Amino acid sequence: MKIVRPLAAMLAATALALTGCAGDDLSSDSGSDDSGSSGSADKGSLTIAGQNFPEATLVASMYEQLLEDAGYTVDTKLVDSRDAYMPTFPGDVDIVPEYVGGIVNFLNTQANGDSAKPFEAGDGQQLADDGATLLEDAGIELLDISPATDTNAFFVTQDYSDAEGVTTLSDLEGKSVVLAAAPDCEGRLDCEGGLSDDYGIDVTKVLELGYASAQTYKSVLDGESQLGETSTTDGTLESQGLVVLEDDKEIQPAQNLVPAVSADFLAEHPDVADILNPLMAALTTENLTEMNGQMAVDRAKPEDVANDFLTSQGLL
Repeated sequence: MKIVRPLAAMLAATALALTGCAGDDLSSDSGSDDSGSSGSADKGSLTIAGQNFPEATLVASMYEQLLEDAGYTVDTKLVDSRDAYMPTFPGDVDIVPEYVGGIVNFLNTQANGDSAKPFEAGDGQQLADDGATLLEDAGIELLDISPATDTNAFFVTQDYSDAEGVTTLSDLEGKSVVLAAAPDCEGRLDCEGGLSDDYGIDVTKVLELGYASAQTYKSVLDGESQLGETSTTDGTLESQGLVVLEDDKEIQPAQNLVPAVSADFLAEHPDVADILNPLMAALTTENLTEMNGQMAVDRAKPEDVANDFLTSQGLL
């Protein structure tokens, strides 16, 4: 869901090969039972790549369980940022759980440079249509766009909000803050770049502690940072005494969930659309927020939350 600058393909390949993230264990830890499989014939192998923050891990597990149930052998690799997997997609990577604004604007900066004007449509389908040429040139097809949407958000402690009278990002104009965020935040127009340029916030330092990570929460709660990066579907903030500041200048583009698939792979395996599109229809912003809360507050495993949801929706 991020607009990021590409890294060298060699580094990306190394990250995918060596990353020991949750996604590497989704198959072995999944709540799904092979004995209850649909019994589909072996359809071959595919690779899913994505980011390893909790929501992305959850959705990747949903993809994995559905595709394995349909007869595919799935290898899932989750890494820290979009930079790491995009140079290998399409190619070594076949499917990515994506966000419309994130992938379209990544391709935009890749094709037109870091200073390219971002696509800012607030409607997911419009944003996908705006980026259609970029997607086609990259050899990527988007499947059905989910009504579930999740944009970047920035939070402070409730105490800071009360003491400083801060409820919107515009209220931080002219103030100096340390920002705890994802490793690729600095310079991004939907992250540090937008906070600095559009909102006039003096971001004195970006601590690369992760997107909606425990380290980012702790940094803000401890006062090391004043501002932290999370998502609009974060179900943990209120319980931690944290509050999201309104993006009143609307610098965040539409970030509806969507499967991004290699066009070549999809041509060879058109059934993938029939497998993943019903999931996109079943996901909503509300149930996504609820599932994020189950993982963060109740400490449920992403693969178990994914399996429960898929089963409840009749998708498994």
